Amino acid sequence: MTIDYSSWDHIYVSDDEDATSPYVDTPSLFRMRHRVRLEKMAEFQQRGEDLENNFAECKRLLEEAQGQLKELEDGRQEGEEDEEREAELKQVQAVVKKLKKDEKTFAKLIEEYRREEKKVPWNVDTISKEGFSKSVLNTKPVPKEETQEEKVEKHKAFVEKYATEIKHFGMLRRWDDSQKYLSDNPHLVCEETANCLVVICIDFEIDEKHALMEQVAHQAIVMQFILDLARTLKVDPRGCFRQFFSKIKTADKPYQDAFDHELELLKDRVRSCAQLRMENAMKELEEEEKQKRLGPGGNLGHLQMVSDGFHLEIQRSFDEKNIQMLQEAMNKLDFEEGKYHLKRCIDSGLWVPDSGEGDDDEEGDDEEDEEED
Repeated sequence: MTIDYSSWDHIYVSDDEDATSPYVDTPSLFRMRHRVRLEKMAEFQQRGEDLENNFAECKRLLEEAQGQLKELEDGRQEGEEDEEREAELKQVQAVVKKLKKDEKTFAKLIEEYRREEKKVPWNVDTISKEGFSKSVLNTKPVPKEETQEEKVEKHKAFVEKYATEIKHFGMLRRWDDSQKYLSDNPHLVCEETANCLVVICIDFEIDEKHALMEQVAHQAIVMQFILDLARTLKVDPRGCFRQFFSKIKTADKPYQDAFDHELELLKDRVRSCAQLRMENAMKELEEEEKQKRLGPGGNLGHLQMVSDGFHLEIQRSFDEKNIQMLQEAMNKLDFEEGKYHLKRCIDSGLWVPDSGEGDDDEEGDDEEDEEED
């Protein structure tokens, strides 16, 4: 079955662009011709609507007249004859006859109008009509402000889930490998990955794995540059990381220098953080050791008392386990000073007052002192 293309034989698409005048502004001329054509189309359409309306009105009047005529004829058959009724009957018959004639005339005019409408060439305004029109406006949802606790939980959950993949990305060296890995794992292109890489750098620096720290720091700066590019372009980072790799592969000297400068700054910050963490760890360890050396009173232990300048005679009396020497040393001191040193002995566990096992306690304490020494 062939397709009939005859309806496309006469198409008026052009706005007569070829017919221009040097004395008239060309765009104004086109607008004027277009407006004239639209006015003619509107007049032609209005004429068709008027014919349809007149034809419908004629049919309505004809139906009313025919109903009136039928009533008059029915009354005439029943024997009701008078001059007025006869005159009205003739008048209605004439109206019906005229309306039938008008109906035929309007039907003929409408048929001619439709034939003429089919012959009208198509133009840019009538060649096609939209089947439907739909407008959709994409609005960016207002982001919900996260609390600090929510951010911490989100970061912790992300790192626990993708820790292995993040470490693998941190060990990549070539640009192409990094780009391919992010293409396969676009969920890694985010702030959490950059933060996790920095933490890994600090751990490597504490373990004195400096080469690994520098490698992971390089990948952390790569991720940070991708995030900065996304913020500049106001797009999702997952949609612009390829642009970063295309740019860095052919980067000019200023851009490459900026990348290297940020890398060195990150390395310095990592070293500082690692040093601070180690110092804090040492302080905590020293504090734990100090707590272990505290006596029963919660104050200084045996070794700490000796290092803090404990009274020499009292110290010697404990070393020799000589109670008499201890009493003599205490009698030589002022009351306040003796009270002070006695309290230190009690707090450190060197002296247990009101105990019948003083000698055993002192001997045990001295053995502990020797072991700690």
